Formats: sequence, C-alpha cells, structure tokens
Amino acid sequence: MRALVAAFALVAAAVGITLAVTSGGSRKLVPGAGNRSGTYDPLGYAQARAAQLQREAAAGEAHIVYAKSPGGVIATARRTAHFRPLIDRLARPAGIDPNALEGMVFLESAGRPDVIAGNDPADASGLTQILAETGRNLLGMHVNLAASRRLTKKIARATTAKRVRKLEAARRRVDARFDPRKAIAGTVRYLTIAKRTLGRDDLAVTSYHMGIGNLQNVLRDYSGGSDTKQLSYVRVYFDSTPLRHRAAYSLLSRFGDDSSNYYWKVLSAEQIMRLYRANLPRLERLSRLQNARASAEEVLHPEGSTTEFADPAAIASAVAAGRLVNLPNDPARYGFRLDPLLGQFAARLHRRRALYRHLRPEALGLLVYLATGTREIGGKATPLSVTSAVRDEQYQRLVAAANIEATHGYSLHTTGFTFDIRRAYSSHREALAFQFMLDRLQALNMIAWVREPEAIHVTVSSAARVLEPLIQSVR
Repeated sequence: MRALVAAFALVAAAVGITLAVTSGGSRKLVPGAGNRSGTYDPLGYAQARAAQLQREAAAGEAHIVYAKSPGGVIATARRTAHFRPLIDRLARPAGIDPNALEGMVFLESAGRPDVIAGNDPADASGLTQILAETGRNLLGMHVNLAASRRLTKKIARATTAKRVRKLEAARRRVDARFDPRKAIAGTVRYLTIAKRTLGRDDLAVTSYHMGIGNLQNVLRDYSGGSDTKQLSYVRVYFDSTPLRHRAAYSLLSRFGDDSSNYYWKVLSAEQIMRLYRANLPRLERLSRLQNARASAEEVLHPEGSTTEFADPAAIASAVAAGRLVNLPNDPARYGFRLDPLLGQFAARLHRRRALYRHLRPEALGLLVYLATGTREIGGKATPLSVTSAVRDEQYQRLVAAANIEATHGYSLHTTGFTFDIRRAYSSHREALAFQFMLDRLQALNMIAWVREPEAIHVTVSSAARVLEPLIQSVR
C-alpha cells in the first residue's frame, strides 16, 4: 500500500487536470491536497472546523455500528448501560472520560462480558476485548490461559444454563478479562498509560484498537519528526491523504482492521448511549433508518422528508425550475462520462433519455468533486462512468422489473440525490483512488454508499450544497 500511495503522489504531481470552477479563483481544484500552494479543496481540513469534522465523522461511520450491534442498538445499549455505574466508579478517579469508556464497551463487546473474538481466549476476550498477552504483560491482569481455555471448551459443551453459569464463574476466577470489574479496570489502566504516552484523550482511545506504537508512528510521519503532543486525531485523520502527509496516510490505510476509523465509531456509540437515556424514540427511529438499507442513505433522506418525483412531468418541472441540473457529458473537463444506457427506459414512458440525465445541484457538485479527486489521485485514467441518475417513480418501477438489485419501494433515485458509478477502472491505482474518495466523503458524512454487483450506489447528503459552486459553469 505504501508503494501505491507514493505512486499516487508521483502521478498526481506529473499530471494536472484543471477544472473550470468558480470558487477557487485561480487555484486548482485538487481534492485531498489542501488549500495551499495554489490548490483548492472546499472539504479540506481546517482547524476552525475540527469540532464539526469530528461530529460528522461519528455520524458518517455510524451505519456499521447500528448494523452490526448484536440484537440491535437498543438491546446493545441496554446491556452496556448495566455497566455504567461500574464504569463511573473506575474511570472518574483516574481522569478517564466515562462516556468514552462506555462507548468502547458498547463497541468492543456489545455489553457481553463473556464474549470472545473467535474460539480461543488467547484472542480478544471479555467486556473490553483484551488480548491475553496484553492483559498479562501490560495491564498486570491475572490470566491463566491454559485454565481459561479448558473452561471455555467446557462452556461450549455445556447443555444447561445453570452449568454454563457455574463454568463462567470459574473462568472469571482464572481469567480476569471475563470479570467485568477487572476488565474495566484493566482498560482504565491501558487508557491511563496511553494518555500519559500520547498526551491526549482522543489519541488514547484511538490507540486502544490501533496500538500505542502504531499511532506514534502515524503521528511522527504526520509531523515530520516535530513535536506531536498537540496533534489531535481529527487533524491527523482528515489532513492525511494520498496527496498530503502521504506517509501518515500510508500507515493509516495499511491497517486492514479499520483501526483508523475506530475513534469515530466510539463517538457514534457514545451518541447512541446518550440517545438511549435521553431520547429513546429518536434512537429507535434512527435504528430503523440505519437498518432499512445496506447504507445510511435513508438517514440522509428519510422517506417523506425529501421531494420525490412521481412521473416524468414532475422531473421536467423540477428541471425548468432549476431544482435539477443537467449532467454534462464532458469527461476531459469533469472526470466522468455518461453511460450510453443512462435513461434507457425513457422511450417506454414516451420521453427522451436526456430527461433522466439530471441531478440535484448539490449531488452534481459532489459528483464533480468525487470524479476530480479520483483523477487527481489516480492519475490518467478512464473517466468514471455514470450509469444512473434521477428517476421518477414510474421509471423506477420499470428498473425494478428488469433488475433484481433495484428496490420496489422508496428509492433515493426518485429524489435526485443518488447516482450510480460503474465498477470498471482502468487500473488498480484508479480503483484505490476512487475508494479513498468514497471513504473520505463518507467520513465527512457527505455520502452514503454501497457496493452493488455492477455499480457503486452513492446517495448525497443535502450538506453537499457547499460543493454547488463547482458546477456553476454547468448550469
């Protein structure tokens, strides 16, 4: 991955494609390069937006927290809340944020004190998922691994609940990771060590999944060897790209276990626990929206909250009023092209294909940003191919009859906020560049996306209106 990131940078430096945009002045639009040295990135990191970026990252990465919580987020929150008094009692005297620690319990074990990441208790185990080696060697916990393994096998073979409870109690005595109080105390010790080493609460939490040494390497690469004590994780994460602070980005992108997004998921879990206590109906609604689709698209645009186009006449009216804008077919300028089949069912509704080649202005602005970033990072490449844009409900029914992947119910395509990009790339480098752009825009809570067999399905947030200036020359 490091070699590929370096290749990204060399190609982007050697090949420049300037877009005609109105907000960057004479500067060149280069997503991921920041706002220095003649480049312009409307979504680039800025210290003044750090708190907002942190909130957006928690929201943008929340879908997997909702989708993967055992029994759903309500059940997981209920289990996790049971341990809050213990968390408060152990965290506060040590100067550890109990909300963060509770979020970690939610994320690590879903509030289940006997869970194991696999079948072998040598792996992450217990309420806070501590490795046996870490528990013994770093945290000073009593872990008799041989006895823990024997008891774990017996628990798996036990046939009655009473027998299971007896064996689990025995395992807690030989392996402290399965004792909730000792597990939480061990995690408090870890966070105390990490905070002392790294200097910040956010970095301490991040290191719980990434490792203190790994995070130190990221910080050193970002700072170029300068003092790292004042670096926040939100800055390091959002200011590191294949084009900027490349060494730090390379390390972050190499963590295949999603360590780079762990902190955002903890923040998502914290928000879930706040809602569980203060606004359960809203949490229940969010859970329904998050689990309605394979992405968070209905969270961005819940049914009934955004105008849907019922028929071709409704689309034509929106086009005339400027609520929908034309998709340009100018690959050299914008980095994407229109697939020849886009709007293929139009004739069956006695309309021209051009009617279905429109998007909301903010969605087109984001498409321009996405395609530009993919090309700037990935180098000379085949333009991204747009296969679907706005539809009306009549058109959607025709699509659903022909494509088993298409929904028969509420479709975000009928709002004009969604487009599809064909999964066809000229090189592995371009594919990685496109993936970076998708991941970064999701972390900014600008999009929700899902991988389909033939295309990447992207739904754009209304917040992408900040990108509308990128398409002024198109309108």
